[in-house]
Amino acid sequence: MINDSMKSNKLVGMIQPKLSKYETKNIPELHEIGCMGKITSFEETKDSRFLIELKGLIRFKIIKEIKSNKKYRECEINFDDYHEDLNDKKEDVKFSDLELIFKDLKSLFEKRGFIINWKALEKQSLDETINALAMASPFTIEEKQVLLEAKSLNIRKTKISEILTTYSFDQYNNSTIQ
Repeated sequence: MINDSMKSNKLVGMIQPKLSKYETKNIPELHEIGCMGKITSFEETKDSRFLIELKGLIRFKIIKEIKSNKKYRECEINFDDYHEDLNDKKEDVKFSDLELIFKDLKSLFEKRGFIINWKALEKQSLDETINALAMASPFTIEEKQVLLEAKSLNIRKTKISEILTTYSFDQYNNSTIQ
């Protein structure tokens, strides 16, 4: 997939699988909404793996999956509902609005052993910072999907806050409910 992308337009569509503990198929269903990204950094390792960096460009909706013999999945997609992703219009959200969210995220990241370069994040635009933190966070696939599907940056900020609230109640690292 990466080789094919690098030979053409450097674009890759990323989409989360739908996970189910009852899944019996080898090929999981996919969520309906994903994101098209452009490869901005590419490095091949000595053991023939690729280290890539993707910059998210625009979300998409799957129309249908295309049958192919490739070792990766291909889909017919539609961008119609997400043209706003390409606009540089800035939403009315300020870093000061996010101080509590950043504090809670830092606490969660530290608790889970994640290391984040917060100074580098501060140099990005607000939407890039929120989106990067949302995708790098130790949230579940379902929680990340909710964030991806949020229609605006303001809604995404609210959803992150709601998700973080559920994590902050778990002071004892509980993982089961009885």
